[in-house]
Amino acid sequence: MNLPNKITLSRIFLIPVFVLFFYLDVLPYHELAAAGVFVIAACTDFLDGYIARKYGLVTNMGKFLDPIADKVLVSTAFILMLTRPAVFTVMGNWALVCAGIAVAVILGRELIVSGFRLIAAERGLVLAADKLGKIKTVTQDVSIALLLATMPFTGMQGVLYPAAIGFSLLALATVFTVISGCNYIIANRRVLGEGSK
Repeated sequence: MNLPNKITLSRIFLIPVFVLFFYLDVLPYHELAAAGVFVIAACTDFLDGYIARKYGLVTNMGKFLDPIADKVLVSTAFILMLTRPAVFTVMGNWALVCAGIAVAVILGRELIVSGFRLIAAERGLVLAADKLGKIKTVTQDVSIALLLATMPFTGMQGVLYPAAIGFSLLALATVFTVISGCNYIIANRRVLGEGSK
């Protein structure tokens, strides 16, 4: 296993650490610690890709493992935040409803694309993420990091502004998620064609 793939695996191993800090209520500002772990894990996405491309270490395993690590990390973060909804309800209950819908759309897209990749794998094809997918991931990551960092301060004055920015980024990430998902399937529509592997 080469270095980029090890870095990708480290992102997966950081997920339980992230969950631990998120629910570690005995630690003051534990959400900030969780945000820090999340940012470190998210940064490994850029690091493994950079090293793989620069040194010619791109592998089918990396193409397969990298998007899975991203999906699990982001999905975990969104679901966990919905269990502590104060960062959304500070803007009103409508924001929590919209956040729930956004997360459902994001997870739905990831399931559809994952199923699409399974079909491709059966045909001997490995499909890497495209540029729109990377933009979607960055937007999701920034939104999550900002919302997590805002969580410890939901009872304080002025928290509405960073929460609103994080929520706006979540809305933008949802739009990118839908667009990138449609583009990904259209660009690789040959996978759905009839024929031999």
